[in-house]
Amino acid sequence: MATIRKRNIGNTEFYYLQHSMKINGKVVKKEKYLGKKVPKNIDEIKKHFMNEIYKEKWHKKLDEIRTNFRKYMQKLPEEIREKYIEQFMIKFTYNTNRIEGGSLTFKDTSKLLHDNIAPSDRPVKDIKEAENHRNLFYTMLKYKKDISLGTVLEWHHNLFKETKPGIAGKIRNYQVGISGTDVELPSPVELNAMLKEFFSWYNSNRKKLHPVELAALVHYRFVSIHPFGDGNGRISRILMNFILHKHGFPMLDISYKNRDRYYTALERSQKSKNENIFVQHIMKRYIKDYKKYIARQK
Repeated sequence: MATIRKRNIGNTEFYYLQHSMKINGKVVKKEKYLGKKVPKNIDEIKKHFMNEIYKEKWHKKLDEIRTNFRKYMQKLPEEIREKYIEQFMIKFTYNTNRIEGGSLTFKDTSKLLHDNIAPSDRPVKDIKEAENHRNLFYTMLKYKKDISLGTVLEWHHNLFKETKPGIAGKIRNYQVGISGTDVELPSPVELNAMLKEFFSWYNSNRKKLHPVELAALVHYRFVSIHPFGDGNGRISRILMNFILHKHGFPMLDISYKNRDRYYTALERSQKSKNENIFVQHIMKRYIKDYKKYIARQK
């Protein structure tokens, strides 16, 4: 995170933005001169400053991942590509539901979605939500338009129509909270305006931001609005992967075993109102998961 530093030269104060980072194993300090006073729009300056740092530190690696992933997928026979997608879908469905309290194990999920064998000792609700998530995942892959409120409402409805019909595809009109955290979520009266602002922001930035950064921000901003009574995390992760897939990047699976780091980054961002914390977490996770597509540095 960028910090403001003050230097005294004679009797005059000068202000700078500073941020330290590692590039190829070396600590590099980046600096931006602000002036003799801290500008009023310092938050916007910080965002722009950090975005430039992202470009230098991560964007080149992210683009290399996309290029080499595409080459790899193009070489595969169609049947093997389909198998790759199915394997990702099973893993993604298991983790996204498990994070939200689902009881199905990875083995349960794999047998259900690949072999059509439902576990006899698991709640029907969890089985239906796994099946519906699979169906939604493939719907998302085939979706050619861009996301809108109507799209999100339809996707949420399809995910929960059998297990939570009272909330499926409906914006909540009641207050909700998240167990284990004191982060305050928006009140019902704020939701329509916040959703309108969210999609306006998305449409203005979808061609300006790097796709992985855009995917992380869409996830963060949507889940922070928390428009549904349940399923906000699952829809946010679907939206994130929609953007990655749309732009030719491999999709990201946030694993159940890494959920604590994921939730910590999300909570820290929400409490400090600094979305860069979550964006950095997603980018680091993404590069780590797909490092095999990055050429080794000599």
